[in-house]
Amino acid sequence: MRITLMSLFVADQAAALEFYTRTLGFVKKTDVPMGEFSWLTVVSPEDPDGTELVLEPDQHPAARAFQTALVADGIPFTSFAVDSVATEHERLSALGVVFTQPPLSMGPVTTAVFDDTCGNLIQIAGGP
Repeated sequence: MRITLMSLFVADQAAALEFYTRTLGFVKKTDVPMGEFSWLTVVSPEDPDGTELVLEPDQHPAARAFQTALVADGIPFTSFAVDSVATEHERLSALGVVFTQPPLSMGPVTTAVFDDTCGNLIQIAGGP
């Protein structure tokens, strides 16, 4: 058994695709129109056959309530691995990404948290 998909609720799929590809650097893997929305996934260019991140519409009331509660408590929805949190923090900050937690050393790992502009807080974790 292995993880092939991970869903992330987003307020606007087009805006999410823009942020996750142009700002974060992921690449679009799948875009299948399904009525008002699409089956839309992105992957890391470093692992194009790896786990796909589904940019899933947050249209269900429970999804929005879940997102709102996590953000209100400052809890990231998920975490992405990076080689250097400080380098990614600097790169993403220069692109206008707002961090709610700057790089913070937590023993063997450093983390930072940013607002993905799509209704989620996302953690990056890795080396300093």
